[in-house]
Amino acid sequence: MKVERTPLDGVLLFRPSPHRDDRGLFTRTFDTNVAAEHGLDPAAFVQDSQSRSRKGTVRGMHGRSGRGEAKLVRCARGAVHDVLVDIRPGSPTFGEQFSVRLDDQDFLTLYVPAGFLHGFQALTGEADTCYRIDREHDPSEDLAVRYDDPGLKIDWPLPVTAISPRDLEAGSWARLAERLA
Repeated sequence: MKVERTPLDGVLLFRPSPHRDDRGLFTRTFDTNVAAEHGLDPAAFVQDSQSRSRKGTVRGMHGRSGRGEAKLVRCARGAVHDVLVDIRPGSPTFGEQFSVRLDDQDFLTLYVPAGFLHGFQALTGEADTCYRIDREHDPSEDLAVRYDDPGLKIDWPLPVTAISPRDLEAGSWARLAERLA
């Protein structure tokens, strides 16, 4: 398994090497030793969650206040366009974005440290996205910025076909950035 740095400080991509043959494939999706070698505490991840989305659905842009929330994200079925925005005050990449395709062919896992907005769009008929999270969910710490906020200018690859009422009511990037300053 290779680990790649991204343009956003602290964000990593874990790239496994699937073994493919006439039966199909086998791949390791997480390795505690590799994670530890790159500064992650594998025992810190306390909750696994999964979502299923249909093509065009956007989920996000979500974050957490307080101590934040670190997570490992991968797409177990189908493909998603995954987007991060750095919301850590004082970070050299504050306000910058990174996007990556996560899918069931390359099996990339994205490590998202605390202090990021996260969202994705399903690119295939159905996409199953899996999250390994280092904290239990506390709704009082939820942060959200509207997926089409002009301050973020996120380039979603497909027309948006579905989004939750909560995400439609999310605030603006300008308001969140001001609050975080």
